[in-house]
Amino acid sequence: MSVHITSPDFKANARKALADAPLQQALAKVGPGFIGKRAAAADKLPEFKALRDSARDIKNHTLAHLDLYLERFETKARAAGGHVHFAVDAAQARDIVLDICRQLGAKTVTKGKSMISEEIALNDHLEANGIEPVETDLGEYLIQIRGEGPSHIIAPAIHLNKEQVEADFRRVHADLPPERNLSEPTALLAEARGKLRERFLAADVGITGANFLVAETGTSIIVTNEGNGDLTQTLPKAHIVLASLEKLVPTLEDVSQLLRVLARSATGQEMSVYTTFSTGPRRADDLDGPGEYHVVILDNGRSGMLAGQFREMLRCIRCGACMNHCPVYHAVGGHAYGWVYPGPMGAVLTPSLIGIEKGRNLPNASTFCGRCEQVCPVRIPLPKLMRNWREKEFERHLTPATQRYGLAFWAFFARRGWLYRPATRAAMAVLALAGKARGRFSKLPLAGGWTQYREFPAPEGGTFQAQWAARTSAQKSAR
Repeated sequence: MSVHITSPDFKANARKALADAPLQQALAKVGPGFIGKRAAAADKLPEFKALRDSARDIKNHTLAHLDLYLERFETKARAAGGHVHFAVDAAQARDIVLDICRQLGAKTVTKGKSMISEEIALNDHLEANGIEPVETDLGEYLIQIRGEGPSHIIAPAIHLNKEQVEADFRRVHADLPPERNLSEPTALLAEARGKLRERFLAADVGITGANFLVAETGTSIIVTNEGNGDLTQTLPKAHIVLASLEKLVPTLEDVSQLLRVLARSATGQEMSVYTTFSTGPRRADDLDGPGEYHVVILDNGRSGMLAGQFREMLRCIRCGACMNHCPVYHAVGGHAYGWVYPGPMGAVLTPSLIGIEKGRNLPNASTFCGRCEQVCPVRIPLPKLMRNWREKEFERHLTPATQRYGLAFWAFFARRGWLYRPATRAAMAVLALAGKARGRFSKLPLAGGWTQYREFPAPEGGTFQAQWAARTSAQKSAR
């Protein structure tokens, strides 16, 4: 299995993100922009909870019979005139796409937003082989001209502000008049649209991702809020779809249910502006469409997840709701996670694909507040799965030695109640006395990681067990 990793040191990335003032300003808009809209959209649909249960069951059923639905999709897609390619890993997927482009003599490729293309580092591979990839989703276009990866799976440039975008446009679009006014977002949008229209018309091949692959009809579906996806797949000589194998869905009826929870969970919309169904290449009586239609289905470690304890992660429909509601993501943004998939879903998926040895910090980047599971449209138990990764990390001795020894020290006392209770009472008494004057500590031995950023409150009374025992005793006496 091969994957694209950007910056794997989450702790260093997080420290840098916390000190980045423009980033913090941009991240402050994540919560108000997504959380309230999702809640409002869900409240307007009485059957939303039932739809989430149905979406979970559809995905579970598909995963249980994935081999059958993969075969069915391949049969139907080929019957419609398309080509289906199966890639074991990222390297094979890149080579399949490159071979198609070379057969067509492609020099320029337009791309719709695709997390799979990010996962396999497709752009770098195409560029290294003389083919220019052009991102046409506005957010992806912005990060491409900056040489960055996406910081969010549905809003890839959410970490940027208007001033940064203006500066990049003036740097990259040097052929346009320097005195032009780019102070308004509408002006930035119009300029990007004008530049991208030229690329749509010149492209030899169009590449998109897929939100769903329908086994019943051999159809790929993309869900977008921009028209770039349609232009990418209809104007060039060929349309290449990149999708991981868990994107399979049995029927169009199943898709209709999943679409009802997808947009509401992602952006708070009842439906996205564009929901595009593609089945095969252009037919004789079609007014437009590609001459060739290819679907590349990627494994890249996912089949190994099917039989393991992280199988539930394969239900994910990439709505981004978990990161929209995650306090850790709100604090550090997506780039801190160091790979393609950020937030709680990335904290589970990334170690599954690259190994816990490389991704061990990600499952620890959680407060376990449970918001991610609470809003997941397919009810993935993300906190449980992150705990499972933490257990594997500990079992393999990947946690820092100080942490392991600290837990061993605590466990020694915790297993011996006769020793644990008096020891904790003594510790609380000392802390209460030492912190009595201020009621809190700005420095404390063995708690530097906490007190470096916030003060530690001094105990106000005895231990929980002591207080519970006293209250129980008082209640018995009152009877």
